[in-house]
Amino acid sequence: MNARNDMQQAQTVSQRLASFSTHLQLSDVPQSVRERAKHLILDSIGLAYATLKLPYATSTLAAMQELGSGEATVFGHTQKLALRDAMLLNGLLIHSLDFDDTHARGVIHSTASAFPVAFNLAERENASGADLLTAYLCAMEVSTRVGSAAKSGFHHAGFHPTGLVGAFGCALGAARLLGLPIEAAQHAQGIVLSMASGNLEFLQDGAWTKRLHPGWAAVAGATSATLAKHGYIGPGAAYEGRFGLYALYMKTPLEAGDIDIATAGLGETWEIDGVALKPIPACHFTHASSDAAIALHRAHGLQADDIERVIVRVPGPTIPIVCEPVAPKQRPSNSYDAQFSIPYIVATGLLRGRFTLDDLEAEALADETVRAVAARVTHQADQDSTFPRHYTGEVIVHTRDGRMLTHRESINRGSSDRPLTNEDIVAKFFDNAQRNVSRDAAERICEAVLSLDTRPARTLAQALA
Repeated sequence: MNARNDMQQAQTVSQRLASFSTHLQLSDVPQSVRERAKHLILDSIGLAYATLKLPYATSTLAAMQELGSGEATVFGHTQKLALRDAMLLNGLLIHSLDFDDTHARGVIHSTASAFPVAFNLAERENASGADLLTAYLCAMEVSTRVGSAAKSGFHHAGFHPTGLVGAFGCALGAARLLGLPIEAAQHAQGIVLSMASGNLEFLQDGAWTKRLHPGWAAVAGATSATLAKHGYIGPGAAYEGRFGLYALYMKTPLEAGDIDIATAGLGETWEIDGVALKPIPACHFTHASSDAAIALHRAHGLQADDIERVIVRVPGPTIPIVCEPVAPKQRPSNSYDAQFSIPYIVATGLLRGRFTLDDLEAEALADETVRAVAARVTHQADQDSTFPRHYTGEVIVHTRDGRMLTHRESINRGSSDRPLTNEDIVAKFFDNAQRNVSRDAAERICEAVLSLDTRPARTLAQALA
């Protein structure tokens, strides 16, 4: 082993990630990665606009306004909020529909926290759009890598990586914008260890709390970096320490070498290339099964009376999230339950040949025909799955006339191995944004995002207000 590798091994994960984020320049990032990053941001903004008038968005806005005012921009609103309150709400707006991007290995919705912290801090600091984009990339690379090292372990322990791990990425994204030196950026990660949070209890009753997690990660990251800027000291081994992230938030310890996933290939391999975009507004774990059901609808024109029973094969680790407990999954009581329900999503695909935001409305959820088919859906663990690289899905329909109809999706649409194109992302942005703004306004926003690296950050803020 050479001297450089010896030195890297001696460093903590916090030190290595701090060094990366402190030294990163936008010119170091391949042009294709920069373009993809801007399109991921565009996707997130479209989702924020689609969410503006929904109850959890208006409720959160009212709560933040009651807590105080400020000068920070909230997507789609003329009202300004205090800096951290704006981050909280902007994260909620991006993530609430569960239609936002996901890093497959890290199982984390990374843009929903990375963009609010970079955007609102860059606006306050009057930073360039290039600096905003660089901070966003720092946050994305860190959160996705830290999540990947856990190999879904956070989920198994009941924690939501989007909030939990996103906080660490946000701490370093904020540190980059604040110009912190390496030592202070290391402290920021130690500090945020005491703030990072997010649990999966919302899965039991469809509570709204998941929607807060990415915005809270942004708040925690900005707070930690600011404390570090003023000399506050955090633990040095935030990740691998005796009471560090991986020791406390997983049921089983990391295997030998897993910790290195968090830093392997920093600045050479770009995890943003592994970020998947959602073609349908539901948990990524359901997408392949949804597409399989839609394919069967289109091929066979199935009606409810044709279907005797349905078997859906999904990756084993996803079963507790999208298939169990069976009763509420077969009869979701609200939109969030529906987004995590293999029975409802597959039944909708088989009968309607689609799954869109309209299928999350109360009228759609109350459709007794869809409910009847959902009650006939059971699940099995997919023994041939390539999870977590791919979120596979197979739908097997047994018809009343004795046929067995099967369709399998081995690679989920939108994944890094079957990605949506940048053109697809632009089209998705317009579909979502135009639910609440005009085409002209959406075009101004799109132009501001895609030229972000050539303009001041406040130019984008003006377009979004």
